[in-house]
Amino acid sequence: MADREQPYDPYIPAGGNAPQGGAQGQSGNHRTAALQAEIDSTVGIMRDNINKVSERGARLDSLQDKTDNLATSAQGFRRGANRVRKQMWWKDMKMRMCLIVGIIILLIVIIVPSGQNERGNLYFTPKVKVTNLLVYKDVDTDGYAAQRQSRKAAPDDTALVATARPYTSSVDSRDATSMRSAFLSLLGSVSSRREIDQYLAQFRSVSSQQFAVVKVGGAILTDHIDTLCLALQHLYAMGLYPIIVHGAGPQMNKLLLDAGVEPEFIDGIRVTDKKTLGIARKLFLEANMDLVLKLRQDWGIPARPITAGVLEADYLDKEKWKYVGDITNVNSRPIVDALKAKELPILCSMAETVDGQILNVNADVVAGALARSLEPLKIVYLSEKGGLFNGETGKLISTINLDEEYDSLMKQPWVKFGTKLKIVEVKKLLDDLPKTSSVAIIHPQYLEKELFTHTGGGTLIRKGESIQTVNKFENFEDIATLREALLRDRESMDSGDVIDRYLNNLKTRPFEAFFDDSMGAVAIVYPPSNDSEFARLSTFTTTKDAFLTNVADNIFERMKKKYPKMYWTVETQDENLGWFKEKADGTLRRDKEIFCFWGSVDASEVVSLLSEFSQHGRAMFGDQHLEAQLRRAADYAASLKQGQQARAYSTMTPGVRAIGRSSRPTLRSQQGLPSSRGFSTSAPQFIENTNPNPPYGIKFKSRDWPAKVALIGARGYTGQALIDLLNRHPNMDLRHVSSRELAGKKLEGYTKRDITYENLSPEDVKKMAEKGEIDCWVMALPNGVCKPFVDAINESGKEDAVIVDLSADYRFDSSWAYGLPELVDRRKISDAKRIANPGCYATAAQLGIAPLLEFIGGQPTVFGVSGYSGAGTKPSPKNDVKNLENNLIPYSLTDHVHEKEISAQLGKDVAFIPHVAVWFQGIHHTISIPLNRTMTSRDIRNLYQDRYAGEKLVKVVGESPLVRNISGKHGVEIGGFAVHSSGKRVVVNATIDNLLKGAATQCLQNMNLALGYGEYEGIPY
Repeated sequence: MADREQPYDPYIPAGGNAPQGGAQGQSGNHRTAALQAEIDSTVGIMRDNINKVSERGARLDSLQDKTDNLATSAQGFRRGANRVRKQMWWKDMKMRMCLIVGIIILLIVIIVPSGQNERGNLYFTPKVKVTNLLVYKDVDTDGYAAQRQSRKAAPDDTALVATARPYTSSVDSRDATSMRSAFLSLLGSVSSRREIDQYLAQFRSVSSQQFAVVKVGGAILTDHIDTLCLALQHLYAMGLYPIIVHGAGPQMNKLLLDAGVEPEFIDGIRVTDKKTLGIARKLFLEANMDLVLKLRQDWGIPARPITAGVLEADYLDKEKWKYVGDITNVNSRPIVDALKAKELPILCSMAETVDGQILNVNADVVAGALARSLEPLKIVYLSEKGGLFNGETGKLISTINLDEEYDSLMKQPWVKFGTKLKIVEVKKLLDDLPKTSSVAIIHPQYLEKELFTHTGGGTLIRKGESIQTVNKFENFEDIATLREALLRDRESMDSGDVIDRYLNNLKTRPFEAFFDDSMGAVAIVYPPSNDSEFARLSTFTTTKDAFLTNVADNIFERMKKKYPKMYWTVETQDENLGWFKEKADGTLRRDKEIFCFWGSVDASEVVSLLSEFSQHGRAMFGDQHLEAQLRRAADYAASLKQGQQARAYSTMTPGVRAIGRSSRPTLRSQQGLPSSRGFSTSAPQFIENTNPNPPYGIKFKSRDWPAKVALIGARGYTGQALIDLLNRHPNMDLRHVSSRELAGKKLEGYTKRDITYENLSPEDVKKMAEKGEIDCWVMALPNGVCKPFVDAINESGKEDAVIVDLSADYRFDSSWAYGLPELVDRRKISDAKRIANPGCYATAAQLGIAPLLEFIGGQPTVFGVSGYSGAGTKPSPKNDVKNLENNLIPYSLTDHVHEKEISAQLGKDVAFIPHVAVWFQGIHHTISIPLNRTMTSRDIRNLYQDRYAGEKLVKVVGESPLVRNISGKHGVEIGGFAVHSSGKRVVVNATIDNLLKGAATQCLQNMNLALGYGEYEGIPY
């Protein structure tokens, strides 16, 4: 045993012996302890360094966030600076032009003699000044009669000057020419000169009164007046004089409220009693003169106020609407006289009966009556919305063809209120007008684009024409007419034989023909074959009249619906090349040919088609392309005449003869095709919206008259906050306020009318609902209390009334829409009549978690702290300020109703731990979210910014938001985005005012959507 080998000890030098005795053992232990201490010290230093690195990384992330914010601000500043620079440049140019004109006129006055007086002295008469004085002298609100009187009173030698067009010097002519040139250059940036000239020729081919009737909404007069005047100045410089009809609806509502008159609407038409009529007449006369003076003095556009003598009317229904008129006759003489004098006629929407009684008439109705009487080429409704928007896709409806789409359009749930009335009125109007007429609904900034380009600038509504289809040769009723249509404008030596062979080929092959009754436009399509999903447009021919009546456009739209994938070719010399490009999703050029296609397709399939076209051109069609066959025949005939050998094949083909408006994407109930393609060389491009549920804003606004509101349960903090918002809203008319405790007292803080608190029972509510007295009911009651009131409204049978419940009673009822617009499809809320308003905690928590749903790797935990206003007005320990001082009170630590609500709406189990603190209003959430993959703070913040892009009431910030900054604000702030060192967990902070976006503001947001107003109307975001 003594010879046994000693165990290895790393602290004994090699070749040494094991320590003997206690002293040596203690020495080894000391060395071990010292080494361990050094190791611990080193580890501690490393940990400190790691912590410092983490802190520095966090600071760098914070600095980077601040840098991003500064970059974003700088970019916005640059955009603003560019806009200001452009505006200043235009103002500077205007001032320079005015100065130059003034100097030249002064030189002419001083130097150039224009005649001699009786004494032989030279004199010069500045006829511009004299004429203007004569023309505008004594013009009042009855401008037509006043001007005629001034002309009669003028001396003989000046009467001729006043009656004729106001004298314009050569300097003015040069100025007008310069403005026309500038305007044409501006239009040239969005259209071709040939396209502009086509429209100019069309507009100048008719008398002035048949050019255009432009209806100007009241909101345009207040918010976009300079944009309107600039557009009218451009048109005047081009020698085009539209007839202007204006309304003043928003201004009228405000004046009536200020005067203590209760606005009343029936079927969207204002009930006009004597007091309302007096206010309306004064307002319309003032608005008319303000517009006239604005055009004359600020923009140099001669304009004439016409406020009487044109519109004759009878009572629409005196018992129902009182002093509201229905136009029975239009006296166009005052309008024609103004146009002959080269003045823009400005009409207001007031009419007279045969015995002189003034009647109020809707401006749309006036515009329609003028259009029926004058039959203008263009009828334009100027709207701040800029057109009609599809409630399904959220996109602007570019074209509505009534013959094809009216019935299906009326069945859409989003076609309601003012939108429905507008479409119905436009259809009635177009039914009485020639097929060439159309109605455009646009923003004033796009007026010139609408008039002079194919693409237009808003929504074009036209009657259209019924289109027939045939897919068997024997189903053609008139082959001779078909042959003539195909031969039209294509005559050559052998063209007749080519057409005959082409028609004979149709007897044995699949095809589909699209045409109108007279075959003014004909298209023949070969359906997709087994080896391709693309249809091929074999031939397309149309007359000028077919374009003017929109038949060609309708045919293309029908083809696009039937064949979602199709291609065709057109030559580069075609005068309407832009028209064809507008129809395509993508194009490719080869020599003098353009290959066009549409359809949602696989990139490889498109590459194959484009490659084939690049190699073979139109030859890829083989003998299936009629234009190619006709061109070969024409080339052969030409070669015979010239004694030359005919070419075996030519890629040239005559373009379609076409003058008219371009086809625009038509309205469809299903999701439309992509509007731009990555492989396209000329397809229209649009900015991608990263928000899958973008805000509605005002573009879906369909109602501009007040909605009658009743508030049940107004004593609490939320009720008071909502009353304040309704008071600021331009169209919410609060009629009844119910509170058991406050019954009989006057409502404070609401200035639109005097209201006394009531104690309404469910029976009272049912009676009011049966009479249709209320458009929207708001239930601001505690949980479990509102059901009897909801049942009473349901039993009334009035399905149009909207109910918004602020309690939790219906948040889990699938028959009710959950009203969180930022996360719930806004179309669902807009179409809903029953809306459950989300809870305050739940709103902020869902917004704070939703963008990370697909990246969640475990159960998120929400630590929420609310001000004591969330505990209500009923005294309790949770709203006792003394109890809350230096304190934080947790409550309902599990299974809180908001925990269930958050989890149910997100589809993820979420833990929620609520607390109440000493401040009054405002909620702060700290949300810990496990991740299923490694992510950085920047990655996560980008997700939130993309998801909430465009949201007015959600703000994504870099640092953690604070409660004191959100109190009194109407939105939600989300920030923090602190990522754990593992990259697998993130902490997000969210703040919200529990009384506003957590309750009242969100309620108003939902009311706006359901009642047809702009989503943010009345919300000071």
